[in-house]
Amino acid sequence: MLTNGSLAPDVVLEDTDGQTVRLSDHRGREAVLVYFMRSTSCPICNRHVQDLVRRRAEFAAGGVKVIVAVPEDRRTAAGWKARRQVPFTVVVGRGGTPHELFGLDRKVFGSMQQSGSVLIDAEGVVRHAHGATLPTGGYLGKEISTAVGALRP
Repeated sequence: MLTNGSLAPDVVLEDTDGQTVRLSDHRGREAVLVYFMRSTSCPICNRHVQDLVRRRAEFAAGGVKVIVAVPEDRRTAAGWKARRQVPFTVVVGRGGTPHELFGLDRKVFGSMQQSGSVLIDAEGVVRHAHGATLPTGGYLGKEISTAVGALRP
């Protein structure tokens, strides 16, 4: 998992339309919050995404683009995004999951995907990084709000 203050890797992902999404494309323009779902079928992760949707204005005011990363394939991710009417970019990995690229592994004998979040400022520096094996611990809304608030000059 990434650590606060470290430079974020130049990760290349793919959105539900098959378009390339590079985190480095946001450098110098906006901060990025990536929320990593355990799976699109996880009810707790879905509640976390609903909270992100409710807080869209807060993120926009902080100059933060929200991206939701899922471990499934693009077709599954696109169907989930449409059914849930998720307004954010939803990404999958290329040759692996987005989770693996950020150090969020599968725990408990490789059966449980970790979830979590990473906030990267406009300069590409990690300002919040958190991962958890249990989905109830994968989203720290108050900590994310504090980190987003600290981005403002």
